Amino acid sequence: MKSNLDLVNECDVFPYPSTPAHSALLSTLYTLLSPSGVPIGYLTTPVFTALAKTPIKTKGELEVNRSQLTVLAFHQASEPERSSAVAATVALWRAQSKFAVLKGWRDELYPVYGPGNELLFSVERSASCLFGVVTYGVHLMAYTREGGKGLGIKLWVPRRARNKQTYPGMLDNTVAGGMATGETPLECVIRECEEEASLPEELVRRDVKAHGTVTYCYLRDGRAGGETGLVQPECQYIFDLELPPDVVCKPNDSEVEEFFLWDVEEIQERLARGEFKPNCAMVMLDFFVRWGVLTKENEKDYEEIVRRLHRELEFPGPHRKE
Repeated sequence: MKSNLDLVNECDVFPYPSTPAHSALLSTLYTLLSPSGVPIGYLTTPVFTALAKTPIKTKGELEVNRSQLTVLAFHQASEPERSSAVAATVALWRAQSKFAVLKGWRDELYPVYGPGNELLFSVERSASCLFGVVTYGVHLMAYTREGGKGLGIKLWVPRRARNKQTYPGMLDNTVAGGMATGETPLECVIRECEEEASLPEELVRRDVKAHGTVTYCYLRDGRAGGETGLVQPECQYIFDLELPPDVVCKPNDSEVEEFFLWDVEEIQERLARGEFKPNCAMVMLDFFVRWGVLTKENEKDYEEIVRRLHRELEFPGPHRKE
């Protein structure tokens, strides 16, 4: 059975700065720089090699410092030009079957930000992990106050479809999804609530409550699909939604297999068994901290868990405002 700290360790995997493990891992990665020279991502050696071999007419000029392991790429004059170069690069890799992660091509664009929170470029969602840039999403837990033990609530927990490319069949938060370029957290969570749980916009917009962010830095494993070891720093905007007892979460797309209505004790047991997708386990722990389920008195690793639920990410972006 997994401890709560074990669950954190499975998601917040990237070593912390000023540790030997951090130095050791960085010696194997190239740091992607913004046009102004600020670090914005990490490339593994295979990704760097693919980028170096991509024609200049596709990607633009590349400036590499091999002693510092830095790469200045996509430094065209404007955001549309940079986004176009990124799009052409990853489209070429897809056509060449260069990376398995691109088999999950989504035709969705994720934003990549610079030091002033300006949009540097957008990147195809499935390719974002190749560049090790910060990505953004929303996670929501819906609950009802009828019939739950302990807190007196039950929470809606979905099981991911078993044919999903990423984390098939694992348990998830009620609603979760990635934020596209130009999308706000609120509009994203409203859209995802309708798409994934059949929850009407009017209800969500009226009753949803924002609760800050959860941030961590993941290293992709086999369950994520595609290449392993890719760096994935993420910021998830967190929401709670109290539902009336007569409102039922139902799958509305192919992403969810079924929903369960469970009390806190059932969820804790499933967490301990490792049944939750790693970042969804982090969001559940954040919910339990906020609701007083996890406290300093009943969790010996409480302070470390809370700190690592809100990791300071190394790269720029809107998460720095939180």
